[in-house]
Amino acid sequence: MRFSRRSGVFLHLTSLPSPHGIGDLGAGARSFVDFLDRSEQSLWQVCPLGPTAAIHGHSPYQAFSGFAGNPLLVDLEWLVDRGYLDSETAAPPAGIDAEEVNYEVVAQFKRECLRAAFDDFRETATEADRESFAQFRDRESGWLSDYALFRALKREFDGALWTEWPDDVTTREPDTLATYREDLADEIEFREFCQWVFDEQWRDLRAYASDRGIDLIGDLPIYVALDSADVWASPEAFRLDDDHRPTAVAGVPPNTGDSGQRWGNPVYDWDHLAETGYEWWLGRLDRLFDMVDIARIDHFKGFDEFWAIPADSDDPANGEWLDGPGAAFFEAVRDRFGNLPFIAEDLGFVDHSSYDLRSQFDFPGMRVPQYADWCEEGNMYQPMHFPENSVGYTSTHDTDTVVGYYHSLGDRQRECLHYNLGSDGEDVHWDIVEAVWNAESTIAMTTMQDLLGLGSDARFNTPGTTDGNWAWRVTDAQLDDDIATELQLITDATIR
Repeated sequence: MRFSRRSGVFLHLTSLPSPHGIGDLGAGARSFVDFLDRSEQSLWQVCPLGPTAAIHGHSPYQAFSGFAGNPLLVDLEWLVDRGYLDSETAAPPAGIDAEEVNYEVVAQFKRECLRAAFDDFRETATEADRESFAQFRDRESGWLSDYALFRALKREFDGALWTEWPDDVTTREPDTLATYREDLADEIEFREFCQWVFDEQWRDLRAYASDRGIDLIGDLPIYVALDSADVWASPEAFRLDDDHRPTAVAGVPPNTGDSGQRWGNPVYDWDHLAETGYEWWLGRLDRLFDMVDIARIDHFKGFDEFWAIPADSDDPANGEWLDGPGAAFFEAVRDRFGNLPFIAEDLGFVDHSSYDLRSQFDFPGMRVPQYADWCEEGNMYQPMHFPENSVGYTSTHDTDTVVGYYHSLGDRQRECLHYNLGSDGEDVHWDIVEAVWNAESTIAMTTMQDLLGLGSDARFNTPGTTDGNWAWRVTDAQLDDDIATELQLITDATIR
């Protein structure tokens, strides 16, 4: 699918302004949409929306579900306005910060508020809301029923990894599950309630953005977490042994200057998935496209071939490349959905076969100036050499900010950057924004941190680490009219 020439801003929902310690789907989200509108941007990109786990540092890439929404993103004021939560209960707790998410405080506070709202909902809900909730449960039953039971069982077994649950629960023995569905009915309904609230709020926000000409770019991690409703409910889709434990896990092999990465996600049984017409994946995409307009495919290389590391090995070097589904998968997706509104994350391990797969379906790849050798003529990551069928980013959720990156450069690279961009470095963030916006790339994206000219202390995530990530937040005051005007002028000048 070819996109028109346009531009936008990446800002994950947790980073939005909100009085409750974490960004949510409420007024702060609409304030950001208004900022995009003033800036004449037409795209808003976010990270995956799934429910996160403390054990993974609340990474949105290690969620309990590839289908569900994150209850931490629920706007509490919506519940207050509906009469399901009193203002005193929803009052912001001590220990929160307008510029950083304190997940330990926020998670407990949000859980207590949502449970209070659920209790009130069951007693006082309007007929319209009861009907809406019932329709949602019916419409999304394909994933919701298993997800809600999974979360109820997690609580029942004190948060243990599902592979450590009793054998008859791990293997989903029908009579056992039926008993638990009855015994845990209240907890299951609570989890479904949280998803209904998230869904209602998300659809309202998406409509608000759409009314202002702004499309949403979601994120599609190729893998799901082992400790997820997805793997527990559909073990046949993954390479698991008879005890439902992974035989191989995902990662990447050693590359120049590193020792590789072991991500630990179970890899897919692509042969089985092919036999089913990729039905599990099509269901996942059906849910995603019901929520966003465009999807960035994380680790696109894995659809061509994937690095499988023996589950009993901690060394990424012990893995091997295995064939992914290739073109057959995307042909099945195209048959189901028609257009393929995908952006392919093709950074790292770029080779001819994955390039050919991306080109076959006309997916734009990614270009990030932070990967450039500024002294090499024609380097593919210099904005003046970005191809038309690409998405240019000033930085991403996984890189340093532009300013942090700039200060990390050696003298020679910094001088070459100055020469190539005609920059003196004083406002390097705007110089990079302007260069990316001027590029041939069909889509140009920046981050809120780069628009603000923030340094490495505002970095959103450092891959391979679990502490201090996903915490940065923007304030209402930083959604500044002067910044919006500057971005709008660059956007107009570059015809985006």
